[in-house]
Amino acid sequence: MARRGAGSPLLLQLSLLLLLSPSGTQQSGAELDCASVAVGAPVVPMGSAVTASCTIRRERCRGLEDGQPLISWLLDSEPMAGRQRRGVGGTEVSELRVPQLNRPQAKLWCCVEWNGTKQRVGVAEIRAGYPPGKPSNLSCLLDLGDYGLTCRWQQGADGHLPTNVMLKCATSRSPAVTGCTPQNGHSQCTVPRRLLQLYRPMELWVTATNALGTAESERLRIDPMDVAKLDPPTLQSIRSMPPQTDCVTLTWTMTPRNAHMELRCELRYRAPEDPSWGVLTGIAGHAGTVQHCKFLFGTLYHFQMRCRRDLARGYWSEWSVSRNYTTHEKAPEGKLDAWWSTRTAAGRMEVQLRWKAPRRQEANGRVLGYRVALGSRRRGREPQTVCNTNDTHCDFTVPVRTGRVYLSAYNAAGESSATEVILLERKGQPLAGLRAVPAGDRSLWVHWEAAPVPVVAYVLEWQPVSSEPGHCSACWQLERNGTTTTTLIRDSIEPFQQYNISVYPLYKDAVGTPAYIAAYSKQKAPSHAPKLHLKSIGKSQAKLSWEPVAVELQNGFITHYTVFWANSTAEVSSAVVNSSLSSFTIQGLKPSTLYKVHIMASTAGGSINGTTLTLVTTMLDDTEIQFLFLTLGLVFVLLIILLICFQKNGRVKQQFWPSVPDPANSSLGTWVPAEQEPLQAPGVKEPGLATISTVTVLDKAAGKQTPTWGKEPPAEPPAPPQPYMQQHRPGTLQANSGLAAEPVQYVQVVGGSSQGPQHVAPCLYLRSSSTQPLLSDPSPEPYENLWFRGAAPSCARGSLEEPLLDFPLLRGLRVSGAEELHDFQPC
Repeated sequence: MARRGAGSPLLLQLSLLLLLSPSGTQQSGAELDCASVAVGAPVVPMGSAVTASCTIRRERCRGLEDGQPLISWLLDSEPMAGRQRRGVGGTEVSELRVPQLNRPQAKLWCCVEWNGTKQRVGVAEIRAGYPPGKPSNLSCLLDLGDYGLTCRWQQGADGHLPTNVMLKCATSRSPAVTGCTPQNGHSQCTVPRRLLQLYRPMELWVTATNALGTAESERLRIDPMDVAKLDPPTLQSIRSMPPQTDCVTLTWTMTPRNAHMELRCELRYRAPEDPSWGVLTGIAGHAGTVQHCKFLFGTLYHFQMRCRRDLARGYWSEWSVSRNYTTHEKAPEGKLDAWWSTRTAAGRMEVQLRWKAPRRQEANGRVLGYRVALGSRRRGREPQTVCNTNDTHCDFTVPVRTGRVYLSAYNAAGESSATEVILLERKGQPLAGLRAVPAGDRSLWVHWEAAPVPVVAYVLEWQPVSSEPGHCSACWQLERNGTTTTTLIRDSIEPFQQYNISVYPLYKDAVGTPAYIAAYSKQKAPSHAPKLHLKSIGKSQAKLSWEPVAVELQNGFITHYTVFWANSTAEVSSAVVNSSLSSFTIQGLKPSTLYKVHIMASTAGGSINGTTLTLVTTMLDDTEIQFLFLTLGLVFVLLIILLICFQKNGRVKQQFWPSVPDPANSSLGTWVPAEQEPLQAPGVKEPGLATISTVTVLDKAAGKQTPTWGKEPPAEPPAPPQPYMQQHRPGTLQANSGLAAEPVQYVQVVGGSSQGPQHVAPCLYLRSSSTQPLLSDPSPEPYENLWFRGAAPSCARGSLEEPLLDFPLLRGLRVSGAEELHDFQPC
């Protein structure tokens, strides 16, 4: 860069001088050299030191004629301190040294103090960078259209400085010249045809130059025709030659400007199902035709071709436009892999037969369908067909003793030979040690232990586990190697889906019992957590339950549940619950406390929290509540009873403490016998009950002996009993003359005898119509009740018991002076 000072642009110096002018007007031409800034080098290597000086001519700076100006520096906006001194001719000089410049570009300002402020009076621009980097990877391509040589390269490291890049070229007969210059910073350019020598070697290289140096790339020595890019050929026709083989013949043509060259071509082909292209190399370009074999029958192929100069290291042409061709078909070949299951019902055998579609190399075209027959095809005999379908499974019924069926595939060209399917019985030994591990997101490795007996093959079957009923008919595979103990499942496997895997060993004469295992190819957190339900709650515990997560939402094996609960004081507790359980009881809760509970379901791939359940514990348990209600009920009943007792005091007292009258003080003693028909008394020799007609003794005479009943009957039969009647005094009769009092027999006491016929005379019961009470006041005296001391003989039903019901006190009456009547029985 040029120095900025006296030679600075006019506009820049005018703007600086206007800052120094108090009047703000333009300065005269003599004042344009007021200050000048000089630097040691305008471009320096990054990180190196920079020196600069600023010279002030006071006589040319208005306002600075008198006094000594104070000079300072700014690196962009960063203040820098310089060393000021007096120069030649009355000038003031300030020298600055920047020890290290670490920015690609900077402006260095010279400033003076004027009226207390800093004014910028001079500036110099400084750049820092690196030498240019070395270009690399130079390559060129000759276009046969205009024969221009286009070269490309990779730029070297950026030097942070303006760089001039050129492509140089030279021949053995001419000096180096500039072939082309890239535009707009690109890293390619085209050398025109006039600077090229075709079919002769040339040297080409790239130069990069900046203020700090020059760099050159490696030199490329080529013949421009060796790097010529030819036009692609055109495929004309493709056909099968000869018919019924796996060979095809292709023909092509070249463009006129490539027809005079010796060319080497390549042919590539691919079916839509192929992962990569098949390539046929070494084809002579001038031949125009080629034949190739080992193509699959009935298969669509895409063909493309390209060429380049023979024995050259130049570029291939672009691939030709693709051409499609379908090879002719042939009858399917090979055996079909089949699997079956049987069930006997109603005297027939139901067969579920499944098979795998033939491989592409065996299908020989598009399979139109499959046929299942009960026998093989023979001359002049067509076997019975039980199934004809274009699916890979079929259900049919056959006689129970059918042991084999025959399966074949057919296409437009014919039918394959039949595959014999033997319906073996499932009775062999199962496998042991079955396990499954993920092989990827969409595959599973299945391992098992070797069977103790030789195995012909293995059948693996897997079904996705779902709550909806379903069956995957294609989810199985046949492992023909009977000695292997591992296989890979890749078909119809999805991540986060549970599969039930079954492995059947195929023995020589039987099918083994399957072994089962469940597996995931990949696991993650469940999609949903179970929802909590409160079954019961007490003051210190709460019983929770939940529904298991649906298998479609588990996304893995549920390893465990975790139940969390927290009260209002943020005391959080948790418990781990086995995945097989669906209920849990939280113990140790505080009475009458609010809790928030939630459950977390976990798998090997993650966990998910469920919604929060809020519950409040009770003050009492159910047993305590029942006991409390029972106690309150009893207290209430007792209070009602006591209230009734207080209201019915007399009646209650009569029930518990009845008034018992004394017969001795009653009016019974005033009754006199009434005339009555004589009663038939039993004979002397006839055993029976003795009848006491009249009770007249109220007090026992002293020293009287008690006779023994039943020993000697009396010499004469006793007189008939005389009923007593109540004696009425004349005054009394007169007072009660209005009442018709008729004498009735009140009671008859019968004595028993151990001899004689057991004839019981009817007891007479005569009630007086008198209104005189039997018992008179005052209260009766105490008497002794002897009824409960022993059991007395019962009177005849209808004669003795019924009348006594009206006189219960007579049943326990003790008759004084009648101790000798041992068999006394009140009637």
